[in-house]
Amino acid sequence: MSGRTDSDTQDGIRTDAIEAHDTDGTDTDTTDDMPRPDPDPDDADADADADADGDSGEDSGEDEYAGEDARQARWTAAGTGALLTLAGLAAALLRLTGPAPALVPAAYALGAAVCALAALLGSRGRTRRALWLLIAGVMVMAVGDQLD
Repeated sequence: MSGRTDSDTQDGIRTDAIEAHDTDGTDTDTTDDMPRPDPDPDDADADADADADGDSGEDSGEDEYAGEDARQARWTAAGTGALLTLAGLAAALLRLTGPAPALVPAAYALGAAVCALAALLGSRGRTRRALWLLIAGVMVMAVGDQLD
């Protein structure tokens, strides 16, 4: 956030000031004593150019790290999803060869599939959905562990 006010906000402030001026009992038809911005097309073009260029340094530090944080979140979600997928598949294969009921390896495999989907979403930048799917996948694998 840049901290600069929008023109809509200034119009709202101006409208509030006019209403306050109108309610104090003075002449309601004259609002000439209120300052009005001059609509200068050159100023509007200069403001548009300044907005297109970005802020002059207030938030440049935050913007610099925003892309890095997003990249780190993508790698974290994708890596965790891949790791949990491998763990779930390994547990499903181990339980499949043992005397466990058939529901146990199926739960591990289903949890691994959900974690694989989370890894895919995480690699595409949908980190919030990926993290929720990781939680769901681990919960399904925990159900398989409880059934064992």
